[in-house]
Amino acid sequence: MGMPHNFWMINCNKQNFKITEHLGFTQQGLKAEYRRKVQRVEPGDRIIFYVSGDRVFTATATVTKSYEEVRSTPWVKEGKTPWPYRIEIKPDVILSDEQYIDAGLIAYRLEYLRKWPPEDWHLAFQGNLHLLSKGDFFLLETEMLKLRDGRDAALRRVDTELAVEAERTNSQRERRRRNAEREPARSSRARNANPLGGTDRPQEVLPVASEAPDQVIEPQPPPAAGRERSSSRSRRSHGKGRNRPRPENPTKFDND
Repeated sequence: MGMPHNFWMINCNKQNFKITEHLGFTQQGLKAEYRRKVQRVEPGDRIIFYVSGDRVFTATATVTKSYEEVRSTPWVKEGKTPWPYRIEIKPDVILSDEQYIDAGLIAYRLEYLRKWPPEDWHLAFQGNLHLLSKGDFFLLETEMLKLRDGRDAALRRVDTELAVEAERTNSQRERRRRNAEREPARSSRARNANPLGGTDRPQEVLPVASEAPDQVIEPQPPPAAGRERSSSRSRRSHGKGRNRPRPENPTKFDND
């Protein structure tokens, strides 16, 4: 089973919590209106139960199988919303009825409730499924362990779980760092790759033409043969009349 990715709080009434307890904390229903959140629940995620009517925290568990949609579930409707989704879980910390933690006595310590007025903290828990921070979850579970196992045992267990969680976080950070280092190398190889399958070679740098050349000689198409002959004849015909010398004083003859 993988390490926890998310920490969830499931809000239900006392009747539905007792149904989960009767099932041995092996299954848990989820409501239809929270499909997007339900899709994020993965094996290894941790969940904590909050009973809305009594406003108490009662148990924690670990998800063992992602959600599936089922036709019917044993959980009763709370209002008009059914429970069409089901996840599989295993119990972690289960308190007896007299050990339930009064949420009103610990709510002020939760990061989740800092934006809410102290007198309205319970309104933040409306709805079936809530995403908690890791700090909030372990704070609540530590208090549960103190009640069940005693302070020293609780702190030892929580320290172990926090160390495992820190190791997972560091491993993820290290993988992201390595991937970030590999990415420039992959991009460089892709840019320098020879498309014909040969070895990588530096590309030839061609000289750049001047933006403003001194003189540009454009090739001219050769004149057509017929046009050239016609132009020559025209120049000769015009030249005969224009360049012909004229006598200064033409001689006149009188008729006898």
